[in-house]
Amino acid sequence: MTIDEIMRAAPVVPVLVLDGDEDWAKLGETLVGASLPVLEVTLRTPVAIEAIRQMSKVPGAIVGAGTVVNERQLGEAVDAGAQFIVSPGLTEPLSKAVARSGVAYLPGVSTAGDIMRGLDLGLDRFKFFPAESSGGIAALKALSGPFGGLRFCPTGGIRPDNAAEWLALETVLCVGGTWLYHRGDSMDTVAERARAAAALRN
Repeated sequence: MTIDEIMRAAPVVPVLVLDGDEDWAKLGETLVGASLPVLEVTLRTPVAIEAIRQMSKVPGAIVGAGTVVNERQLGEAVDAGAQFIVSPGLTEPLSKAVARSGVAYLPGVSTAGDIMRGLDLGLDRFKFFPAESSGGIAALKALSGPFGGLRFCPTGGIRPDNAAEWLALETVLCVGGTWLYHRGDSMDTVAERARAAAALRN
């Protein structure tokens, strides 16, 4: 799948920081069953790669690795079954390595300079990060103005009470949400949150 197709698959991408000894496939099944098929597992914890491996076997799941900052992490994520890569920022070495790997890529940007470097590398789909602390909706509108055809997934400070405002922007295809799952949550709770998030369509 292309990154554009992935971004259009659901309005909210669960950004998952996973820890402990859980049934990650069950979590994936719960989110996919609630119409949130795109799952970003951040490489912030020791269990992340194993979680990607488990979740990637869930029918209908589109599993990616987030917080990827170097080629070693890229290789580990792809080997575990990641279908897309998300990075907090944009660097030329990582961008070129992801392009060689053939998986979809969503690099983080927060300035016009970031976007211009991305365009030079053939990229036009970006994670706007950290969204709220980088100036929020007003900043993204201003950044989008000089560049035609760009689309974004704002992440960082997106909540159930402001996600719809972000999704209303023409340049926003989806948002990243950290509120869908917290350690210890029941799957019923996760499913309820996920169904509400899936209803937040443009």
